[in-house]
Amino acid sequence: MCATDIKAGQPQPASPLSFILKPIRTSLFLASFIAALGAMLTLVPLIGVACLVKARFAGHGAMGMLNADLSNALWIGLGGLGSLLVGMLLITLSEFIAHLADHKITGILQKNITQHLTQLPLGWFTQRSSGEVKQVIQDDIGQLHSLTAHFYPAVGRALGIIIIAVIFLFYIDWRMTVLSLLPFIGFIFFLRKAIHASEQNIQDFASQMGQINSASVEFTRAIPVVKTFAQSGQVSLGYQQAVRTFAHAFKVFTRPLVKSMAHAHAMISPITILGVVMLGGAIFIYLGWLDAIDILAFVLIAPAICAPALLLHTLLHDLQASQGAAQRILALLEKPVLDVPATAQSLLPADRTVCFHQVSYAYNQAHQVLSDLNFSLQAGTFTAIVGPSGAGKSTIAQLILRFFDPSQGHITLGGVDLRHIQPGMLYQQIGFVLQDTQLIHASIYDNIALGRSSATRQEVEQAAKAANIHDRIMRLPKQYQTMIGDEVELSGGERQRISIARAILLDPPIFILDEATAAADIESEIAIQNALSTFAQHKTLLVIAHRLETIMHADRILVLDQGKIIEQGTHTQLLSQQGLYARLWSHLVQPTRQSTGESLC
Repeated sequence: MCATDIKAGQPQPASPLSFILKPIRTSLFLASFIAALGAMLTLVPLIGVACLVKARFAGHGAMGMLNADLSNALWIGLGGLGSLLVGMLLITLSEFIAHLADHKITGILQKNITQHLTQLPLGWFTQRSSGEVKQVIQDDIGQLHSLTAHFYPAVGRALGIIIIAVIFLFYIDWRMTVLSLLPFIGFIFFLRKAIHASEQNIQDFASQMGQINSASVEFTRAIPVVKTFAQSGQVSLGYQQAVRTFAHAFKVFTRPLVKSMAHAHAMISPITILGVVMLGGAIFIYLGWLDAIDILAFVLIAPAICAPALLLHTLLHDLQASQGAAQRILALLEKPVLDVPATAQSLLPADRTVCFHQVSYAYNQAHQVLSDLNFSLQAGTFTAIVGPSGAGKSTIAQLILRFFDPSQGHITLGGVDLRHIQPGMLYQQIGFVLQDTQLIHASIYDNIALGRSSATRQEVEQAAKAANIHDRIMRLPKQYQTMIGDEVELSGGERQRISIARAILLDPPIFILDEATAAADIESEIAIQNALSTFAQHKTLLVIAHRLETIMHADRILVLDQGKIIEQGTHTQLLSQQGLYARLWSHLVQPTRQSTGESLC
């Protein structure tokens, strides 16, 4: 089983990182082994110098011995140079292998995450900020890149140097070697203490980092509003609170580490190791356990272990951070996808009637939003849904679009459960314009033609004219080829009209409008309403509105309150009932008519 095999609902493995790296485990091991071998070879020249000096001073200065030493020095120098070059070549090869493995696993993860995101219910995205998704797609995969591309060769190099150095020192004198390594035992003790302290707070630290990412994105988007209304203090409160919370989490995370890490670093600084070697060497020479010339090998080699040991500590920190990244990636890949049975229909439903059968929905199985809804949207009719804020109106639209699936009951299109219709086929039948307009990073033309890539330029322009956005587009330097976000910043109303043009071009038999003109000015709204009136003829139309005057002529109006339908009928019938609709009409419409002098008829 590899990282590509994870399915929704499976329990996560004990080691998420090991699970994710399984497809490249062999390559990473090979990279580490080659790096270790290369590092050993790079230390050979230093060992050769120590051996040469010992051999030179062990002689008695005779001319023959001097010539022999010169000959040995030449061969040792050539051998050391060759060993250094081969070692560097092996280290380069290990980096190359690790980067190939990193490229492979990055491709696998990006492909899996992208495919998984396309299969998640659309409602999953509405419940999460862009910062959370960005952390997994960009930050966490970037964290794994540091691990796969650099961690394993670095570990191999560090271990290679440590192993060859310790073996050589034991060859010189095991007692002096043990004494020289005692500070490293203290380093391990303090390091374990620091790791244990950080483990207790790493998850909260990572969570707060995700929160500050989200707050930063939201605050950046709000800057135009801040400048317009000069309310930076109010708008930035959420961002300031996220910064304070992150600062507190950072202090809690780092404070236990400082003392332990200071002790750990002091234990294996080169000065500390050199001091231990000199003091221990003097005692050993005095006791006659060691020749004075043998101290040179420990002076040269023992401090060389310090840098690899410190590198291992840094790498362990990266490993710990990568564990958290791997856990978040697996958590995302484990999210249940939109259930589409293998027998899902790819044929057009015979009818365009949408029916709710005992439908209930609760967010996170706790907050009940809708309860036991039974109604139908008859083909070719205009149905409106009204009600107080929070009554569940937008949730009904999202259920029809399969942003979520009902907690209980089912919804049918032409008598077929929506869960048994292929999503691609479903969205060919249902067009929608919601409150939160979403445009892709592409040209205006591509955004309008998103649902019908085969549409002609004339058809795209006709849709834009119907949505009252054509004239605005033609005033742009590149007109329909203008890139949204790069070459033009559109207002909320303009973005909404492009979204409406997209839906008009798709020309679906069922059309859902959820406050589709909320961001438009009065003149644009009138033009859009007229265009939609013509466009929506002979279609099944569902409109969710707060402006009751826009749905006066609906074939049927459903009045929703606390997730239940409490009234239904035409505008005239509902006014005569003197219920919630009549009160809403009185409170929301009559004051507007009185203040503007406009007729609602």
